[in-house]
Amino acid sequence: MEPLAVSLLKCSGPKAKVSLVVNVASDCQLTDRNYLALQELHKEFGPFHFSVLAFPCNQFGDSEPRPSKEVESFARKNYGVTFPIFHKIKILGSEAEPAFRYLVDSSKKEPRWNFWKYLVNTEGQVVKYWSPEVPIEVIRPDVADLIGQMILKKKEDL
Repeated sequence: MEPLAVSLLKCSGPKAKVSLVVNVASDCQLTDRNYLALQELHKEFGPFHFSVLAFPCNQFGDSEPRPSKEVESFARKNYGVTFPIFHKIKILGSEAEPAFRYLVDSSKKEPRWNFWKYLVNTEGQVVKYWSPEVPIEVIRPDVADLIGQMILKKKEDL
């Protein structure tokens, strides 16, 4: 049986969405810029065709010391986040969450810091990834293109 998080990434069918999977942290120098940009993307393209899937992680510089519920509250209160924020997980090493092991194995790229982003298509395949410093303006066209492809495919399937 596949873990729930991996099943989320591999969701297909009429309700399938393009996803941007991100490891997030509250006490990082990149938090403000990234949470605001992620919310902007989610608002622009979601909720029917796209979703940001945020996974809090404390493996980089101890920058996510809060419990899961506090992380969600912090992000909603300070950044107006409306996308899903999952329970705090590990994304590296032998205790890594299966969803992140899948992302890393698929992309051959392991996160090196907070706010690493993986763009996942409706078949659960990693299409692209970005480091935390990449501006949202660089990511937006790839998200839009993948959503466009998804919409065309759905129309063809009708």
